[in-house]
Amino acid sequence: MTNRVTYKQAGVDIEKADSLIDNIIKLAGTTRVKGSMDKIGGFSAFFDPAKTGIKDPLLVASTDGVGTKLKVAIVSRKNDTVGIDLVAMCVNDCLCSGARPIFFLDYFATGRLNGKIWTDVLKGIVNGCKQAGCALIGGETAEMPGMYEKGDYDLAGFSVGIVDRKKVIDGRNIKPGDIVLGIASSGFHSNGYSLVRKVFNEKELRENAGLFLKPTYIYVKPVMDVIEKLEVKGIAHITGGGFYENIPRILPKKCGVVIRRGSWVIPKVYRMITDKADIAERELYRTFNMGVGMVLILKKKDARKAGKILAGHRLKSWVIGEVVRGEREVEIL
Repeated sequence: MTNRVTYKQAGVDIEKADSLIDNIIKLAGTTRVKGSMDKIGGFSAFFDPAKTGIKDPLLVASTDGVGTKLKVAIVSRKNDTVGIDLVAMCVNDCLCSGARPIFFLDYFATGRLNGKIWTDVLKGIVNGCKQAGCALIGGETAEMPGMYEKGDYDLAGFSVGIVDRKKVIDGRNIKPGDIVLGIASSGFHSNGYSLVRKVFNEKELRENAGLFLKPTYIYVKPVMDVIEKLEVKGIAHITGGGFYENIPRILPKKCGVVIRRGSWVIPKVYRMITDKADIAERELYRTFNMGVGMVLILKKKDARKAGKILAGHRLKSWVIGEVVRGEREVEIL
């Protein structure tokens, strides 16, 4: 007769996961917005877009993760901010179409569930949803023994936004002479960490965790404020690929962008990495945001007004370049 084996003995503790989920449902409930219909716990979640008040709505979806920044969180034993990063990476992408995020779902995967780590991560996600003004309406927690090393976990997020069809921002009205307004980042955000981890050892990462784990800015409320008051022609989220790959995604044919080096303040973390490693300048601007987490393209006359609106949200911004005639590419001078 063979020994009876349970799922728990195989490494998956369903009861533990269920008790943790029960504790987080109340926290997720604090993110409800107009259109939220039910609480977390069902097989799926409903959201009523009619409650948003938009007459001709389009839904905009985005998915992303946090990448190897999670490794820094794990070695630093500080997991309460990467949830903010997760929300930010998704909702900031939705924002590039002029869409306001309305709901969010998360996916958390690990080899063996650690209640404290999971709770810290989810608290960060709730924090991020509140900053973005969207509802956390569901998610998935997967315990998969053998798939992850002890203490490791991974995150993915899914955001849906809404925008009036007539107010979609797609870059088609961008013209030579428009300006590029750069909005300050908080640091690396959630990109380039494979390179960061190659340059800095674990001890250095832990000692500077406050800098390396600074959460990604969530630009939703400040940028939506600009959109409501001025004509924003294009928005680019400066993530993986940096300036060279992200800005061209919003440019129409026969338009290029010139970026003026030295027109904004580069955060301390970039000086730290260049002091420690020999990295070509183009590689820096292709890998990192270099202190500019998002760019808006506007008419020249609106630059000062946009800057004042963002300053009202305690965000620094600078005119960092302009649109020129040319191919859909970026030149940094």
